[in-house]
Amino acid sequence: MIISTILVGLVAVIHIYILYLECFLWATPKGMKTFGLTEQDAKATKSLAFNQGFYNGFLAAGLIWGLLYPGDVAGRHIQLFFLACVLVAGIVGSLTAKKSILYVQALPALLGIIAVLFQW
Repeated sequence: MIISTILVGLVAVIHIYILYLECFLWATPKGMKTFGLTEQDAKATKSLAFNQGFYNGFLAAGLIWGLLYPGDVAGRHIQLFFLACVLVAGIVGSLTAKKSILYVQALPALLGIIAVLFQW
């Protein structure tokens, strides 16, 4: 269970960081470099990124909820649900935005799903 807890926590931290990047750093040099944006594109899409950042925050909140839930079985189900959401979001993001999202977002979620299912 230690490995699954670490992986689920890692995915949550990744999504808190994504929230920070999208909500607060989008139109800064760091945000523009991270997402491959021009200054003009960053300014034009800043409000969309802010909204998108909150969705990533909700994914992190769900994962943390699953980790802290007092019932083991229900907690694992919550974790699996949110990990599956992250996995799908990562796959869609890799197909529509940037291939590296597959490795940064989807792969950790997949590893988390496997760990939770096998209780590592």
